[in-house]
Amino acid sequence: MAITTEYLVLAGGAGDVDCALDIPDGGLDAARGWALVLHPHPLFGGTRDNKVVTTIARACVQQGLAALRPNFRGVGASAGEFDNGQGEAADMLGVVDQFRHRYPALAGGRFVLGGFSFGSAVASQVHAGCGPQSERGLDIAGLVLLGPAASRFSVASVPEDTLVVHGEQDDTVPLQSVMDWARPQSLPVTVIPGSGHFFHGNLVVVKRLVLAYLARVLA
Repeated sequence: MAITTEYLVLAGGAGDVDCALDIPDGGLDAARGWALVLHPHPLFGGTRDNKVVTTIARACVQQGLAALRPNFRGVGASAGEFDNGQGEAADMLGVVDQFRHRYPALAGGRFVLGGFSFGSAVASQVHAGCGPQSERGLDIAGLVLLGPAASRFSVASVPEDTLVVHGEQDDTVPLQSVMDWARPQSLPVTVIPGSGHFFHGNLVVVKRLVLAYLARVLA
């Protein structure tokens, strides 16, 4: 599948938010909706071009969604400094509002949220701020959390049909911390045996899991 990437600048609380938009075959007019995909910790090399992030985005594009990959504060051409998840979540809620206003045809389609590591924590907060139970009341078709940073940041409660994937041997975010977060929600967690935090050698498995999930929630 050919993917075209365009670049756009949206506004955040600290200034510009530098974004990449991956577009499926047929262009934006043919897309069935869009996805917001969020990257890992900015202070440890996390960017929108992280391999796990681009794996999620490519799965979304393969399922007919345009995939928006912003850089958080202080990354690339995005203004500001790291704000421990609070400013980042506020920025991304603003990004959702602006993107929906700029691309009303996409906003009328399906919407998926995704993130990896720190990006998963932010994605959970964005879901809480714009999902069905919020003032925005958006219909979110799916939520994909890979390696959620439950031991390091506040990860909000999420719907029961959320896809949560974690590595068995993750030494950055211990699996036990994710299970402790998921247990009160009776939330299933898909564990990839032998995998570490960055899913090295397992990205094909990750993409297969995300594709299968998207095929179900977008049907």
